[in-house]
Amino acid sequence: MLAQPLRPGLPSADAASRPAGLLELASYPRADLSIVRVNGARHAFRVWVADTSERQMQGLMFVRDLPADEGMLFVHERPRVANMWMKNTFVPLDMLFIDARGRIVTIIENTTPHSLDTLSSGRPVLGVLELRGGEVARRGIRTGDRVVHAAFRGRR
Repeated sequence: MLAQPLRPGLPSADAASRPAGLLELASYPRADLSIVRVNGARHAFRVWVADTSERQMQGLMFVRDLPADEGMLFVHERPRVANMWMKNTFVPLDMLFIDARGRIVTIIENTTPHSLDTLSSGRPVLGVLELRGGEVARRGIRTGDRVVHAAFRGRR
């Protein structure tokens, strides 16, 4: 059961089983994003943008399915060490930590659902991209690859 449909027509949890205060995923801004590999290969994704502290705190919690070409982008006001966790997250995720220039600097693959372990960028980043677990390996994405999205334009 999904807390909020990821695509029109998919069922969402009924009101009685949804945690109080849960944001509708449909209320998050949507954007197109690409990852350009060092070898020039390009991978396109449609992402929800977690652009407020409330949206960032919820992230993909309670989502039960994440299509291969979708994800969530967390964007910070300024670079900082990003610390994430998997509380109430039902699907394994690949987390890509992105510097202000759009370069992937750290990758954590196939996170453990519901884990409270801290998953850290280890250095200041401007954003974090969460994809379905296994997509990084399947697509050959590596540190040094570039994320193309408006949040990273014009930064050095």
